[in-house]
Amino acid sequence: MKGTKRSFLGAIAASVAGAVAWRGSGAGTARAADAPSFEISHSDAEWHKLLTPAQYRVLRGEGTERPYSSPLNAEHRAGMFACAGCGLDLFSSKTKFESHTGWPSFWQPLDGAIATHADASFGMERNEVHCRRCGGHLGHVFDDGPKPTGLRYCMNGVALVFTPESA
Repeated sequence: MKGTKRSFLGAIAASVAGAVAWRGSGAGTARAADAPSFEISHSDAEWHKLLTPAQYRVLRGEGTERPYSSPLNAEHRAGMFACAGCGLDLFSSKTKFESHTGWPSFWQPLDGAIATHADASFGMERNEVHCRRCGGHLGHVFDDGPKPTGLRYCMNGVALVFTPESA
């Protein structure tokens, strides 16, 4: 049943991804000036210089990459997944799993790495996940993940940087 549920959710997510990407694709999509302050902050112009256009669209504009477009889906080496905006380690490869939704998924973040808040955009009730250090949008968390947490942190690969463990 869960596989069917994930496939269904993946199909819905794929259809919504275009709308979400559109939402985060234009100018002026950066977080509002009244947003909480973060340990690492930059002006909108500085973020544009520091990030690729795709990273900016997702991390600062709260966009979503196309499903199955991230090379991190196929990343199975031991290592760490960090925020592409500030380099904070977010997820260990030990918690990565194949969710069949099209985005890198994890069942648990590192302690103190992320923060969440309610996201009711597009008529859906979800919990947005962002980097606790720079506020970059990473993706969403759902309650259909594997044990032991039962959570699925569905992340945009473009918002992450993978560093393999040293041999």
